[in-house]
Amino acid sequence: MANVSKPDETRRLRFGPFSVDLQAGELYRRRKKIKVQLLPLQLLGALLEKPGEVITREELKSKLWAADTFVDFEHGLNTAIKKLRQALGDNPAKPGLIETLPKKGYRFIGRLEANGAKPPADPPRTTALAGKIFSVFAEDEIECVLAPADKASLDEWQRLTTLGDDVGIAMMITNNRLLLIEVGKPVRALSADGPQGWLEARILEGEHYGKTALLPSKSLRAPK
Repeated sequence: MANVSKPDETRRLRFGPFSVDLQAGELYRRRKKIKVQLLPLQLLGALLEKPGEVITREELKSKLWAADTFVDFEHGLNTAIKKLRQALGDNPAKPGLIETLPKKGYRFIGRLEANGAKPPADPPRTTALAGKIFSVFAEDEIECVLAPADKASLDEWQRLTTLGDDVGIAMMITNNRLLLIEVGKPVRALSADGPQGWLEARILEGEHYGKTALLPSKSLRAPK
């Protein structure tokens, strides 16, 4: 009897109910393979190389299209993003996995894991930030940043966001499991040992004075 090769799951990167084998070009939701074209899958791979970081449209152009390729890049990228979101069931208005930064690029905001394999590019550890004071920052004139109270709250928030459960998210805010931190408020970084891309911080001003919460490292700026 001929041997039937099995997928090498150690190569798969996992986020939420999804896993992807970039080498084999396969995307799965739990155990079910999802049909997705090559370009959207390559786009996903580019975003997973730097989870939590903005990948500009120009960077994606250089990664996904050869220099001598003559295509309508803007249309091609927009179509690839749309098809990738359809495959992942990600709502662009309330993204849980892929965030759009208008006129800049895209960012993978899901929680990336690995099964026996190292993620493509671990962001540098930020332990040196512990103890320093920062101000809360947000792009696109957002007034508040959402900050989960702890790791369990972060996991629950990401799950509800993926499901589009606005009522559940509102209940988390009501129960102070998801804090609304005003942009510009000072916080003190306490630890970088939390989930990838997140810092534990103490709020130093405002409604939640004295409380601790998890803040994305990208939302902290050194005060001027």
